[in-house]
Amino acid sequence: MGVIMTMQVVLNTENPMLPRYTTGLMLRDTYLLEFSSTIMCLLLAGKVGSNIASEIGSMRVSEQIDAMEMMGVNSAGFLVLPKVVATTVLSPLLMLLSLALGLLGGWIVVEATYIIPPASYVTGIKAFYNGFYIFYSCFKMSLFCFMISSIAAFNGYYAKGGSLGVGHSSTKAIVITSIL
Repeated sequence: MGVIMTMQVVLNTENPMLPRYTTGLMLRDTYLLEFSSTIMCLLLAGKVGSNIASEIGSMRVSEQIDAMEMMGVNSAGFLVLPKVVATTVLSPLLMLLSLALGLLGGWIVVEATYIIPPASYVTGIKAFYNGFYIFYSCFKMSLFCFMISSIAAFNGYYAKGGSLGVGHSSTKAIVITSIL
């Protein structure tokens, strides 16, 4: 994404009135405010949401959850809570990694093609920095991942109908979280 977006921004903002550092500035803010959190959550909705729903759903249809409840174990607290907490707490690290790799990809294409001076790109990344954007994006990512994991766990926990029902609950979890 970093390579393609950098090339698109440079080619679409060819204007002598705009300083060359505008590319780095636009990419940093775009990744921080939208792409790093939103695109990563769409990917996580498909992968993590599907895994959570199918794992818990297969435990439901094979009556493992019923066995846990018969032993007096709080099955929701034992199966659902760790997944929800882990995705909510650790997802901002994934967002920061996505941000870093996107900006690195942009720097690599700038360095390789010299489409703009690399120093201008780095200056744009540093220019007008607002630390609140990092907090905002991390909070948004945590909120999205909380929704992904809790909706997927809910769909898996109440799955029924054998392996076909597990597939249906997994698909339903992906669709709902992607829309939300």
